[in-house]
Amino acid sequence: MKGAGSDQAGEQAPAASADALLIRELQSELEETNRGVVALYAELEMQAAQLRQATELKSQFLAYMSHEFRTPLSSIQSLSRLLLDRVDGPLTSEQEKQVQFIRDTAAEFAEMVDDLLDLAKVEAGRVEISPDWFEMVDLFSALRGMFKPVLNKPDVALVFEEPQSQVRLYNDDRKLSQILRNFISNALKFTVAGEVRVSASQQGDEFVTFAVADTGIGIAKDLQHAIFQDFAQLDSPIQKRLRGTGLGLSLSKRLAHLLGGTVSLESKPGVGSTFSVTVPVRLDAPGPSSPSAGDPVGTEA
Repeated sequence: MKGAGSDQAGEQAPAASADALLIRELQSELEETNRGVVALYAELEMQAAQLRQATELKSQFLAYMSHEFRTPLSSIQSLSRLLLDRVDGPLTSEQEKQVQFIRDTAAEFAEMVDDLLDLAKVEAGRVEISPDWFEMVDLFSALRGMFKPVLNKPDVALVFEEPQSQVRLYNDDRKLSQILRNFISNALKFTVAGEVRVSASQQGDEFVTFAVADTGIGIAKDLQHAIFQDFAQLDSPIQKRLRGTGLGLSLSKRLAHLLGGTVSLESKPGVGSTFSVTVPVRLDAPGPSSPSAGDPVGTEA
């Protein structure tokens, strides 16, 4: 019996030694893996810091460049306006055409600069959202007044539908107006004939969708996913004749997010496009009470 016990102990000793060796190897591999993970995290953190710095530098550059461009652009626009008003004397028809070209080009350039500056502010987190109570009919009236002087296509009508709901919104109407201005401007650019129709519809008690529908060239399905990206532009004959940064829709998407909303697109080539922005009736932010007591928010008056 004693001999048998000794044999078992002798067999167990090598097995225990092998298990201990295996455990040490596993521990060594685990430590090596942990060191690799720590090194990877450190590298990722360093790259993230570099990316943040690059983003900040880009935003600073865009803001500085946009600011520096504004002064000469304002001078060009003012001088062209004075010339067209014949302050310094009459113009020939050819001179008037040339000055109008200068004025229109300066206006387009100023719009690009504004887009760049707004994008820099959004990326730097410096855009202030100032919600207040407003009526949809007032928003449409202001937009109609903005676009009336620049409608120069006799074959394209800009139509503002009367809002079916009389609900008041507590949101930033200036930022919302900027989104809709981008939508309307694009629709007018890419619509040769027909109409651009602006409408608003209430989605339940909590949201309102503003839509800008046109009868323009439309956008192919495979291009729609990129249309709200920075510097996105359509590959079309009309696009090649137009100047722009391709930032308007990207900026609109970011502004909509700041307003607690979303943007969307429905389009069919040769038929037209509908760009929409959906925002909450009341932005989640502290603010004053409704100016008209007794009317619950989110329902028709």
